[in-house]
Amino acid sequence: MILLVAGTSSKKRKSPGPRKQPSRGNPQKPRESGDPRRIEPATARDWIGAARLRTLPLAVTPILIGTGAAILVADEFHWVIALFCLLVSVSLQVGVNYANDYSDGVRGTDDHRVGPARLTASRKAKPRTVLIVALVFFAIAAVAGLAITVRTQQWWLLAVGAVCLLAAWFYTGGKRPYGYYGLGELFVFVFFGLVATLGTTWVQAFTLPQEAWFGAVGAGFFACAVLLANNLRDIDQDRKAGKRTLTVLIGRTATRWVFTVFVLLAFVIAAWLAIFYPIAWLTLLALLAGLPAILIVWTYRDPRELVVALGLTSLTSVAYGAFLFWAFVG
Repeated sequence: MILLVAGTSSKKRKSPGPRKQPSRGNPQKPRESGDPRRIEPATARDWIGAARLRTLPLAVTPILIGTGAAILVADEFHWVIALFCLLVSVSLQVGVNYANDYSDGVRGTDDHRVGPARLTASRKAKPRTVLIVALVFFAIAAVAGLAITVRTQQWWLLAVGAVCLLAAWFYTGGKRPYGYYGLGELFVFVFFGLVATLGTTWVQAFTLPQEAWFGAVGAGFFACAVLLANNLRDIDQDRKAGKRTLTVLIGRTATRWVFTVFVLLAFVIAAWLAIFYPIAWLTLLALLAGLPAILIVWTYRDPRELVVALGLTSLTSVAYGAFLFWAFVG
C-alpha cells in the first residue's frame, strides 16, 4: 500500500524546469531581453554618456585662460568671439569622443574595456550612426571656426582649423592612428593646450603675451594628465588590443609619476604668475580636487576608480583656468 502511493506520487510529480542561471559577464555590457541575440538600442542617456562629459571641462579651460590673457593686453572683452571659441573647443572635444567611440569600436579595441560601455562596441548603435554624429560635431566646430575667421579676417586660421580637424580624426581613426603609437599626449598638449589657448587670445587681441603662453602650457599639462588617467585605466585591454599608448609603453609606475608631474607643474606655473598677479595664488584651491586625483592614481585597486581620478583632474583643470582668468582681468 505504501509502495503503491509512493509510486503514484512519483508519476504525478512534475519534472523540475531548467534552473535560472545567474547573470554573468561584464555589468557594463548592454542588457539583453527576450531573444538573447537582441540588444536594446541606445537611449538618450547612452548618447550623452558617449560624449564623455567628464572630459568637457578640458575644452573650457583654454578658452578661460586665453580670453583672460586677451582682456589683459587689449583691455576689451570680445564676448561673441570668446563664445564662438568655446563652441569650437567643446564641439571638437565631443566630436573626438564620438570619433574615438567609432574607431575603437570597429577595431575591437573597446570589446573588453573596463570603463563605461561605448556605443559602437556594445552594438547599441550602428557604427555608421556614431560616425555621422561625430562628423556633425566636427562640422559645428568648422562652421564656428569659419565665423571667427570671417569676423577677424585672419584667413590663415582656416589652415589651422583644417589641421585641428585632421588631428581630431586621426587620433584613433585611419590606418595608422597616432594614438596607437604613444603620441596621444603630445598631440593633446599641442591642440588642447597651446593651439586652443593661444588661438583664443590671438583672435581677440592679435597678440600673444607671455601670460597666454604660460597658461597654455598649464592647460596642456592638465589635458595630458586626464589622458594618462584614462589610458592607465585601460592599460591591460589596450595591450591585448595592440593599442600602444604612452602608458602601455612606459608602464604603470612611470605613468603615475608622469601624471603627478603634469598636475603639479601646472601649479608651479600658476605660482610663477602669482608673483605678478596675486589672485593667481587662488589656483592652489584647485588642489582640493587635484591632490585626491593624484592619491587615487597611486593607490587604486580597481581600475574603475581611475574614472573618478579622471573626473577630478578635469574639474581641477577648469578651476585652474577660472582662477587664472580672474587673475588676469581682476
